[in-house]
Amino acid sequence: MSLSRAAVAPRRLRWGGAGKLLWRRMALGVPVTFGITAVVFWLASIAPFNPLAAYAGSRYQQMSLAERAQLAAQLGLDQGWFTTWWQWFTSLVQGEAGTSILYARPVAQVLAERLPYTLLLAGCGLLLAILLSAGLAVASGTRPGGLADRATTVLAQLAQSLPPFVLALIAVAVFALRLGMPTSGIAAPGQSPTAGSIAWHLVLPAGVLALTLLPWLVLNLRASIFQALDSDSVLAARGRGAGEWQIMVHEVLPLALLPFTTVVGSRLGELVTGALLIETVFSWPGIASATVDAAKAGDFPLLAAVTVASCLAVFLGNALADACYLLIDPRVSDV
Repeated sequence: MSLSRAAVAPRRLRWGGAGKLLWRRMALGVPVTFGITAVVFWLASIAPFNPLAAYAGSRYQQMSLAERAQLAAQLGLDQGWFTTWWQWFTSLVQGEAGTSILYARPVAQVLAERLPYTLLLAGCGLLLAILLSAGLAVASGTRPGGLADRATTVLAQLAQSLPPFVLALIAVAVFALRLGMPTSGIAAPGQSPTAGSIAWHLVLPAGVLALTLLPWLVLNLRASIFQALDSDSVLAARGRGAGEWQIMVHEVLPLALLPFTTVVGSRLGELVTGALLIETVFSWPGIASATVDAAKAGDFPLLAAVTVASCLAVFLGNALADACYLLIDPRVSDV
């Protein structure tokens, strides 16, 4: 990241630089993503699961060797992992993501049903984490070393030391067992999901996901606020007699939020993995359960599609964060 204080890039040039940055990142991200899918196919091929037995279920023990071989050929499980990957890759280039062995439906249809729930959980968790981080960091910045500052540091360190599944189990013990909040699915048993039931069942998983993201976000924003408090613009504002809250809103936060955008983008990988873990604990109908079941069943097309979606989300998120930094701060000429 090159920073020039002497020359401020015009807005038109900054937009052009942001566009070039996005093209460069995606030009790197797309081939890397497909390379990762090849690794996924290889790992799935050496996994200690028998995909044929997982697909056939209880019928597997009664099947003859000839029947097993015929079924394996029908499912494409009798080929090497590279041949299977290459067939999937060429089909994807032609616009066909393949058919899920586990669900016996097109992969695109499986993702269309489950991906919106994962995006809803991840989006709400990230938004809640950003809002909590901003509130706690501002509370710390108004009185450094005070009670709010010390409490924020302790909370961030505690959340950082606990794995996501432990936080989820604590939330279940406190809010579900004691307060009766729902802990699984998107609706009560035997009822169809509604917008209200989805929102109510989303509270715990989104809250836990936000806590898993909170430590890095709040500690980074807190450090940026403390650094901004020592800047020349803040000293000048105090010399003009501006109030502390006015200084925080108009001087400190604009400076502190610049690096914060990059930090948010860099945590997208953690957001994806955290969402998958939390979906499993709370039985959220996203792509987590489908991913685990697909890994056990050797469902290569579905595994690869989930990998592509996850990798591209991380690459694109980081690229958008850096592009936003380039657009917001006129001193930055390249990222």
